[in-house]
Parts: sequence; C-alpha cells; structure tokens
Amino acid sequence: MPTSHADPKRVSAFAPGRVELLGNHTDYNEGVVLGAAIDRGLTVSGRSRQGNTIAIRSATMGQIIVEAEGLRPLTENRWANYALGVVRELIEAGIPVGGFEAEVDGNLPPRSGLSSSAAFEVATALFVLRLEQHELPPMALAKLCQRAEHRFVGVQSGLLDQVMSIFGREHQLIFFDTRTEEVRTIPFPADLALIIAGSGKERELSRGDYNLRREQTHAAASALGVHALRDVSSAQLSERSDLDPLLSRRARHVVEENERVQQAIQSLANNDAARFGKLMNESHESSRMNFENSTAELDLLVQLARQQGGVLGARLTGAGFGGAIVALCYRAQAEDASQQLHAAYLEKTGICSEIFVCKISDGAH
Repeated sequence: MPTSHADPKRVSAFAPGRVELLGNHTDYNEGVVLGAAIDRGLTVSGRSRQGNTIAIRSATMGQIIVEAEGLRPLTENRWANYALGVVRELIEAGIPVGGFEAEVDGNLPPRSGLSSSAAFEVATALFVLRLEQHELPPMALAKLCQRAEHRFVGVQSGLLDQVMSIFGREHQLIFFDTRTEEVRTIPFPADLALIIAGSGKERELSRGDYNLRREQTHAAASALGVHALRDVSSAQLSERSDLDPLLSRRARHVVEENERVQQAIQSLANNDAARFGKLMNESHESSRMNFENSTAELDLLVQLARQQGGVLGARLTGAGFGGAIVALCYRAQAEDASQQLHAAYLEKTGICSEIFVCKISDGAH
C-alpha cells in the first residue's frame, strides 16, 4: 500500500559518512577526489503527519518543530538546518512536502570530519522522497543536498561529501571528477585497511575557515589567469614567482592534490601500497604547510599513527580545522595499530579519542 498522509506508514533512510583519502579541497576547484563511503552513518526514520508541521528529533541534539511553509534558517538548533534546507530545496524543485515527524539516529559523530552533515542531508532527502513517493537521479540528489548547504547553512561546500555518501560501494574507492562529474569505482586491496582516528577537537565549518579557503583558491586561479586550479600543473605553478605568497601556497596544495589523486590510482593499479601511503603523507604535509587547515591535535595523531606497525601513511581527512585523520594500514595489523594509537594519543593528550578500523561500504539507501 503506498504511503499517504491519511494512512502514514513508517519509512527510514540511511546515508553513510565518508572518508577522503586524497583530493583535499579540490572539489570546489573543479578537481579530482578519491574517497569512500564508510560503515558508519545516520538514519532518518518517521512518518507523515496531517498539516504542514515538521518535527525532527535527535537524542543527542534535541528537537525542533517548524512549519514547512516559509522555512528559514534557525539561529538556535542550527544542526537542524541541514535537514530543513533539504526540505526547502525539495519544495523549490516542485516536490510537494507536507508535514512529517522524524527521528535522527546513528553512529557518525558530528563535526568529526567524516561528513555527518552530508549524511544528514542525504538521509533526509531520501526519507522525504520516500514519504512523497518521488525519486531523483543520484547526481541530482547530490546537487540538491549541496544547494541546501550553500543556501540554507551558509557553507559553500563542494560536492565530494554528498557524492561519496550516495555513490559509495562496498570494498570500492570512489573516484570523482568534479568538472566532468565522472564517478568511477576502484577496487580497494583486500590486504589493506583504513583506520580513522578522531582528534577530539570538533570543527564548525560555518564559522568561516572553509569559505575563506574557497575564496583564496578562487583568487589564486584568477591571478593565474585560469578558470580553475584544475587547469594548472605543479610545474606551471612553479614558474609563477609573481603570485602572492599566500595564494601560491593555497594553490600549490590544490594543484598537487589533483596530481596525487592520479598518482594514487596508478599506485593501486601497480599494487604499490607503499607509494599510496607516501602520497597520503605528502598530502598531510601540504595541508599543514600550504593550506594551513591542520591542527596540533591532527598533526600529533598523524605522527603517532605513522609510528604504528603496519601503517603505510596517514593524513587529515575532510576539511580539516579539527575532526579526524585516516591511516592506511595492512589489514592484518590494523586492529593492533588502532589500539596502540588510541593508547598513545590518550597518554600524550588526555583525550580518549574514538579510533576504529572502518569498512568501505555501500552508499545511501
């Protein structure tokens, strides 16, 4: 029996978080990214209700009750803006959205660098579409969620997080070309594993660091006379001594990240895990020195991770400014390495960090 407002049936939608392996801050510069969906995420479940009232509850964040008509960003309970922005974008796309009540649950810590915001957006979109008996193509769904983040939350994010959450496949890395919108799966070696370690320092992108980096990289592209940093090679950048030093460092990070993604794909094809790990290490050093989106906690985690047996490389993952790191490790040693990393970080900082071996998983459903 189809879902209706007169006879509401309970529905649910799940969207995973993601881990970015290489391609840091390349997505809004029309670059390329390599990442994966992980086995942690958020579920939005609930049912339709009479009228236009929307009620969203979270055991950890609280509850909001608003009207579907005339939605405006909340100044309190801002966590709900990710979902409400999606609702408004669905309405503007011509999909009638009535009242509903929903609960948000999951095991993806907020502001951890694992894209809980995109998972919340995607799960909300799929939940509402299911309630209203509508569908959207996967890339259109990703772009709708991105627009919600731009226009309702105020973070000028790229499309990476939504694409990884939607297109993820078990045991497969996702290559995403943000200019051509090509999405391609690349097998992840069975003898390798990914360790994710939270720094214990939350990040809040809407405070401006992310948007500032976006402005700086776009300014660098303009100064270089190109449409986007995608159109510059590291060799060409080295020839431009006239570029403002700050913009030069920002540009170098993005330009070399694009090159590292392509090199990593080749290293996987050659079964060269050590090379992949080295590229991750180089990426973090560039984040630290050129893009300045690392923190003391992230740097310490990376340093400690590299000291663990079986670890091939480590770097911050996601936007940075707090959040988490990801380490590439031989699978046989991954559990021991994660436990030792937890103990070492606790001893150094007093922070009981959440550190786990993640599985590469399917996308939203």
